[in-house]
Amino acid sequence: LHGAAAEHVSGRLVDIGCGLKPYQPLFAPFTTEHIGVDHPDSPHELGAVDVLASAYEIPLKSETFDTALMTCTLEHLERPADALRETFRLLKPGGKLVATTPFFWPIHEEPRDFLRYSPYGLEALLNEAGFERPEITPLGGQWLMLGLMLGYAIQNSPARHLRRRAVALVQRVIYAVAIRLDYWQFDDWMAHSHLVIARKPR
Repeated sequence: LHGAAAEHVSGRLVDIGCGLKPYQPLFAPFTTEHIGVDHPDSPHELGAVDVLASAYEIPLKSETFDTALMTCTLEHLERPADALRETFRLLKPGGKLVATTPFFWPIHEEPRDFLRYSPYGLEALLNEAGFERPEITPLGGQWLMLGLMLGYAIQNSPARHLRRRAVALVQRVIYAVAIRLDYWQFDDWMAHSHLVIARKPR
């Protein structure tokens, strides 16, 4: 997201599934307003939320936002197509959606964890919602994903009862090696997630 901020984020931003608004400091130099939307039953604290609503029906005016942000939100929605249509409604013509969603990733925030998306599935959903020319970029390749999974496996194994510092050190070594291997041989068939940039037609 750091690379996408300066190029694709501007003006009024609606953050759908905002949680604690972790990316607000990153986007602050490029936005004039950051409106956070989240569901009342969110597992996160609601102190940073400006509008309590579902992603399917947001009580904000149509075509009033320059940027829509959805970070790790789509996988938690039973009706992703409806959420993308609602996002499309909120954006001004020419406005951009910036989103991330996992491809290979453990179940999390259960029971509200429903879907994983290939780039082709994302493209089909975005086109159906009306967005044009979506750019879908893999975040991490096979080696990083394998390293992350190995690190999680160690963390959830009986080894976690050993010295925490030793386990953490092993994890750091695994991640460092995985990152170097990803630079050496990047293959996105096992990307842990994808970054989406999509524009509403002018």
